[in-house]
Amino acid sequence: MELAYYSDYAVRLVNTEEPGRGKDTLTSVEAVRELFGASQDAARRATDADLTRFRGIRARLRTVFEAADGGDEELAVNLLNSLLLEFPVSPQISGHNHRDEDGRPLWHMHLADHPSNATAGYAAIAAMGLAFHLTEYGVDRLGICEATPCRNAYLDTSTNRSRRYCSDRCATRANVAAYRARKRLEADRSESTGRTAEKTQDSTAVTDR
Repeated sequence: MELAYYSDYAVRLVNTEEPGRGKDTLTSVEAVRELFGASQDAARRATDADLTRFRGIRARLRTVFEAADGGDEELAVNLLNSLLLEFPVSPQISGHNHRDEDGRPLWHMHLADHPSNATAGYAAIAAMGLAFHLTEYGVDRLGICEATPCRNAYLDTSTNRSRRYCSDRCATRANVAAYRARKRLEADRSESTGRTAEKTQDSTAVTDR
């Protein structure tokens, strides 16, 4: 099953909002439809009413990532289970008209949704994809970017579970900030050491007199 593809539904939705920067790109039906990617049929179901519903699902998915990032595995699982119960899906075998070199269908598992609206369909796929990712790779693979002020969600697919940032840009920015902070600390220590040395010299000079 295409775990990365389905779990990315959750990441895409959560990251339409950047609380630390006061940004929100989920402001129109067109923005909602863009979240579906290549799923044009599902995207066409979106209406103005889905905008508010999508924001509600976004907030709930973010709490899953935040709980996982904070080390509260049971809370993350419980929150995700509540979404799975509310928005069920039906796994189906699909080939999407793709064929191998011998002309045979390239069968794979597909998450089919039967929603009453676009939000229900998107939420079902996002929750199920995230659930597969969590159970396959572990709760600690769901993270929140550590770069300030970014709080984007990400899925850690590194071999040693070492990812801490949502993108290379955030990683670079955080590394540069840490480097500058170390340099400031070294400069402050050097200045402090210099002042201490001066005081010691002055004290010695007074004693000699």
